[in-house]
Amino acid sequence: MATTLILIELLVVLVFIFIGARVGGVGLGIYGMLGTFILVYGFGLAPGKAPIDVMLIILAVITASAALQATGGLEYLVGRAALFLRRHPDHITYYGPLCCFAFCVFAGTAHTSYSLLPIISEIAQANKTRPERPMSLSVIAASLGITSSPVSAAMAAMISSDLLGGQGIELGTILIVCLPASIVAILIAALIENHVGKELVDDPEYQRRVRAGLINPEADANNLKEAETEHNPRALRAVWAFFFGVALVVLFGFVPSLRPEGVTMSETIEMVMMSDAILILLVGKTSVKELPKGNIFTAGMNAVIAIFGVAWMGSTFYTGNADAINSALSGMVATAPMLFAVALFLMSIMLFSQAATVTTLYPVGIALGINPLLLVAMFPAVNGYFFLPNYPTEVAALEFDRTGTTHVGKYVINHSFQLPGFVTTFVSIGVGYLVTLLLS
Repeated sequence: MATTLILIELLVVLVFIFIGARVGGVGLGIYGMLGTFILVYGFGLAPGKAPIDVMLIILAVITASAALQATGGLEYLVGRAALFLRRHPDHITYYGPLCCFAFCVFAGTAHTSYSLLPIISEIAQANKTRPERPMSLSVIAASLGITSSPVSAAMAAMISSDLLGGQGIELGTILIVCLPASIVAILIAALIENHVGKELVDDPEYQRRVRAGLINPEADANNLKEAETEHNPRALRAVWAFFFGVALVVLFGFVPSLRPEGVTMSETIEMVMMSDAILILLVGKTSVKELPKGNIFTAGMNAVIAIFGVAWMGSTFYTGNADAINSALSGMVATAPMLFAVALFLMSIMLFSQAATVTTLYPVGIALGINPLLLVAMFPAVNGYFFLPNYPTEVAALEFDRTGTTHVGKYVINHSFQLPGFVTTFVSIGVGYLVTLLLS
């Protein structure tokens, strides 16, 4: 009877996750909250712990990122990246994804890749490089940037006192593991991607579009000139102000002794990044009224609502059935702890959010006694939402590639993002594990 009841409760959780993910936007949060209500008032479970710490960190970081966007600093960075990529068209499969990765590490959100994807596509096309190669990997690299960023929502969740922060894991430790692991994974995937598919001029779909007049290679090549980026000193100062805030976060993360006694890393991030927003707006000479108007602020608020609902629902289900769940999983995880990475991967497909996946499943991993360093190495597994080609960055890449080489196959799951996604996931976890062996 008890097992049947747990399965029914699990079904409630999965149904509302599925509905919320399909609705999109804040849907994951509001349907997650409805699920929480049903679990508490319908099944009598005690409310789990709401992810307040994580939500506050995200609010602080998104405020600083939105301030950077409002001052034009983000646009300035995109212009500099475009200039760099146009100067190195022959290596677009390497430099394109690495630029996306760097931008997402810096900004803490994959939304910065939207500005780079069309540039990468056009440079590849003009250079007769199959755009699928850099485009598909750039989307994946953007996700890896989130799990390597000191200011991402997912990282905020990881280092919160409720999760790995409470297990003695500092921000510096996660960066030492995830940054090199992600870069190695991207480079290996780029090497493989360079051999994917036919060359652009031999691709049937590309040839069809050229014949139909949908693409004019000569005109595109002529139009692809070196970007003339207008020098905006205010935007540049805003960029340096944002860098200053990120540098402080990294410094306090790597050197915990610099923090006053009793001050957690979560609280430090909240104070530093929210305060940094003031500095960004001041040096960028931008009104605070402009801050909430950009897409970064909107996306960040969506993330906060999503995490509030779905993570609280997951926490309520887990804490209400902790003994049964731990008993069922402990033997399996004790025998093969890396199987927990599979659970992270599958959950991320449903949640479409690294931060939500972390806040939902990592408490289970901690309760099961998995080595915290091993949990750090598994962090890239939360990027599994590439499996279904309906994540916004994937959709954007499909639209920006005018040649049609970046595609979704007949069976939906046979799409351009699968190969680079799985390669980077396996490699980053493997390299991360090797790094943790050196740290232990």
